[in-house]
Amino acid sequence: MEAISNMPLTKQAETEPMSMGLYVHIPFCETKCTYCDFNTYEKIEHLMPSYITALSKEISFWGNHLEHFFLDTIFLGGGTPSRLPEDSIKLLAETIYSNFELTAPKEFTIECNPSDLSPMIIQTYLSSGINRLSIGVQSLSDQLLKVLGRRHDSLTAISALNTARREGFCNVSADLIYGLPYQTLSDWTETLKKIVDIELPHISMYCLTLEKGTPMEIWVKSGKLPNPDPDLAADMYELGMDCMNAAGYEHYEISNWAMEGYQSQHNLRYWTNQNYLGAGPGAHSYLNGERFSNLKSPRDYINLMHGLDSESNWFNKKVSFQPTDLPVVETVETIGRELEIAETLMMGLRLTDGIKISDFEGRFGITPEEMYRDTITELLSNKLIERNPTSIKLTHRGRLLGNEVFSRFLEPLL
Repeated sequence: MEAISNMPLTKQAETEPMSMGLYVHIPFCETKCTYCDFNTYEKIEHLMPSYITALSKEISFWGNHLEHFFLDTIFLGGGTPSRLPEDSIKLLAETIYSNFELTAPKEFTIECNPSDLSPMIIQTYLSSGINRLSIGVQSLSDQLLKVLGRRHDSLTAISALNTARREGFCNVSADLIYGLPYQTLSDWTETLKKIVDIELPHISMYCLTLEKGTPMEIWVKSGKLPNPDPDLAADMYELGMDCMNAAGYEHYEISNWAMEGYQSQHNLRYWTNQNYLGAGPGAHSYLNGERFSNLKSPRDYINLMHGLDSESNWFNKKVSFQPTDLPVVETVETIGRELEIAETLMMGLRLTDGIKISDFEGRFGITPEEMYRDTITELLSNKLIERNPTSIKLTHRGRLLGNEVFSRFLEPLL
């Protein structure tokens, strides 16, 4: 695990190259799902050409200024990146490859809606160097897909997963959601059975969160939809764990299962609190102890990026800069040592292997117990975590009450 120091973001001759992940945000959706509060928009497809130009300029800017970093993972997320036309995908890939040091990234992922996956676009992804698909299946119940506001049906989802494998993608992941209004254990069992039968190398399962202001949250609050049952959701999680275990998947993170060799490398950067760069409106970055984020409006983002002179000395790293010097960067937060330690513990405990004590001590010069003795003692006594000679990790009960465990490490900072 890499130590994070407060070095300037511009290149220094004596700096050892550091790895990072790149997240590229694509805010376009044909329709916005009823549960979604991400920075995504429908009916703005006419902005795609100017958006890709602006996004390519931002990627070029960071490539000029972050020469002491190299990419090992790339993730095109959204929104719905699979809404982009073929030429936009090719341009983005070429921009990334030409502006960052990388040979062959460990993982280059694109998020997809099942309805978008034709054999032709899949071949475009492969020829552009993309080697992993993350497909938003969410459910294989047509009734529940309508509740979620998804634009595909169950047969389209199954067909997309099979087409992706047949066209040459080995690394395919499916996202599922449980704890939905109207969802029964029978519905969930049927979805799990069908997904397992396809033999995907990676599956993610997320419990529905009713995000404030979303249509689904408003409908539940007004009584138009039933309030999801948290006890039933816990039963669904347990059923999902049992089903994945029986099918031979490794439960490597609270919400993620993989066959051997198919863990999500990009997301592991987040869970181990390592460096990543975000490009696009609303994207977040974490580099050298600083966390910063871009403004959210795609239109404002496009206008500000188009106003930058890409031929200037400043744009091409002839002078030093701070993240906020780039006009689309809206917020910057310096992450102090105590917060970095707390976040590393919180995120690391999401992993089934937990926190490796030797890595933690090598990064911070202190053991978790030395930093959080009373908290760890209490969590051990409540059987929410367990400790062995090499690691600290969640118990089965701790996984079910993960948010309660994680919050304990932030309490001293509040």
